[in-house]
Amino acid sequence: FQILSKGELQVSDKERHTQLEQMFRDIATIVADKCVNPETKRPYTVILIERAMKDIHYSVKPNKSTKQQALEVIRQLKETMQIERAHMRLRFILPAKEGKKLKEKLKPLIKVTESEDFQEQLEIVCLIDPGCFREIDELIRSETKGKGSLEVLSLKDVEEGDEKLE
Repeated sequence: FQILSKGELQVSDKERHTQLEQMFRDIATIVADKCVNPETKRPYTVILIERAMKDIHYSVKPNKSTKQQALEVIRQLKETMQIERAHMRLRFILPAKEGKKLKEKLKPLIKVTESEDFQEQLEIVCLIDPGCFREIDELIRSETKGKGSLEVLSLKDVEEGDEKLE
């Protein structure tokens, strides 16, 4: 009854520690899920990311979301190891009229153009940095007034293979 009327619950040190450990693991899992070694394009294991987080003495902030912290961790890990966000594979189909002009605006946001087909319309399959997705989406939407389309082919472009780097 005390808790209900006063609205405070004491969390033991052990509970807090377990909570923070769980968040640490969750952050490492998100990072491992979103990132690759840029040289091999292979994903890192969660254990390796956890170790790297310990090496940079990353401390979990209980009041921030794990996703926000994961993005922060990626930034910090870039200083000490080969790591980058896995690229997203997209296909855009743009009306011929706006295609050429729009392609110039999209060029700086595209990492790798895999294929380009220009007949009645411009179709491009490419890899981008996930951080640019929203910008690309808005650009296509505003420039083509809804006539262009953007399709996510894969959320992360990763070399397939059984081995994971430890």
